[in-house]
Amino acid sequence: MSQLIIPSQQADERGNVLTITPERAGWQYVGFAVFTLQPGQALEQETGEREVCLVLLSGIADLATRRAAWKNVGRRMDLFAKLAPYAAYVPAGDRYTVAAVTRLEVAVCSAPGKGTYPARLITPADVGVELRGAGNVERLIHNILPEQQPADSLLVVEVFTPEGHWSSYPPHKHDVDDLPHESRLEETYYHRIRPAHGFAVQRVYTDDRSLDAALVVRDGDAVLVPRGYHPVAAAPGYDLYYLNVMAGPVRTWKFRNDPEHAWVLESKLAAQPWRKEG
Repeated sequence: MSQLIIPSQQADERGNVLTITPERAGWQYVGFAVFTLQPGQALEQETGEREVCLVLLSGIADLATRRAAWKNVGRRMDLFAKLAPYAAYVPAGDRYTVAAVTRLEVAVCSAPGKGTYPARLITPADVGVELRGAGNVERLIHNILPEQQPADSLLVVEVFTPEGHWSSYPPHKHDVDDLPHESRLEETYYHRIRPAHGFAVQRVYTDDRSLDAALVVRDGDAVLVPRGYHPVAAAPGYDLYYLNVMAGPVRTWKFRNDPEHAWVLESKLAAQPWRKEG
């Protein structure tokens, strides 16, 4: 298995099924974990020097920080219902508790923080929803924590890619400090597939091909994108979900499309000009 793939495991006593630390990934910024909690089970943790975005993938929970609390949060009982999620932002120097009211899947996204902004609940009404791409590169986007919303480092978005479609396409990258043209951002992809026995394919490659990996992705796998382009394809018959976490030295998403393939989307958008590029 490629070192870029981090598979999910059976839940431990805390409900943890996946953990990526910056040390494990070999980079500086992004951390990511997934927990599956049973009703009555709780996850409690200090944020320390990192800010956190808690994304409720499915289920209902009571959430609390040192200064705020929210009861019966959640409405998406099935991840593939494609409803915009509830989430919570928790700053550095705080503490959070996630108590499962129903069976709960929660993603813990983290990056370095300064404690600039207070904890807040992110409701479905706060999540930007858009269709991106056109034709067989069309996908549904939920902007959970985009750069237009306050945070110190984190960028969080989820994407639903229909069966047989491509996503993160045309291939794009964000691995050099070249603002305003391109920003340097580490990124994780957390993949879910319906039906769960299916697969997707993700390629991660650089211009010079010093990195060029074609990855077979299973349900529950996370993919590390330290650099390079990173398109994804959902196999026919299998819908694909992924949750992206990005962070880097500057909190902005500026990307560069692979010039060899940028024409593909341009031709599709020419046929459907109301669609958004990216």
